[in-house]
Amino acid sequence: MSTALISPVQQLLNEYAESHQNPTNKLVHWVCVPLIMFAILGLLWSVPVPAAVSAVSPWLNWGTVVMVLALVYYVRLSPRLTVGMLLVWLLMAGMLRFVGNYAPLPLWAVCLIIFVLAWIGQFWGHKVEGKKPSFLKDLQFLLIGPLWLLHFIYRRLGWRY
Repeated sequence: MSTALISPVQQLLNEYAESHQNPTNKLVHWVCVPLIMFAILGLLWSVPVPAAVSAVSPWLNWGTVVMVLALVYYVRLSPRLTVGMLLVWLLMAGMLRFVGNYAPLPLWAVCLIIFVLAWIGQFWGHKVEGKKPSFLKDLQFLLIGPLWLLHFIYRRLGWRY
C-alpha cells in the first residue's frame, strides 16, 4: 500500500512497531507503558498549583493539564483513539486520587518508584529487542506508545481508529 494512502496515525503506529517486534518486548510494553503514563501523570499531579486553581476543583492540576494537551494532539491524529485514551486517563485519574489518599507514601514518591522501575523494564525490553526505543529518534513517540497499545485493543474489538 502506498504511504500516501495510510493515515498519519497509522504511519506513526507502523513506525513505532518497527522497534517493537519481539514478543518479550511487546509484553514489557503492555506492562510498562501504562505504568509510565500513570507515574508521569502522578508526578505532575503532585506539583502544587496556584491556590485559585485548586479552589475550583481538586481535579485541576498539572497532570490534568497535560492530559488535555495530549488529548488535543491525539484528536488531530485519531478522534476515535482519543476517546479510548480519555477513558484510560479517567481511570488513571481515579487511581491517582485513590493512591494519593490511601498510599503509605506521598503520591510523588509512589510515582517516582513506579517511573524508575518501569523505565528499567522498558530499557530491558529494548535490549531483548535489540533496537533502541523509538522516542530516542523522535520524542512524539512517548505519546504514540500508549496509542500503539490501544490500537491493538481497537483491532481486537473490530473498531476502526
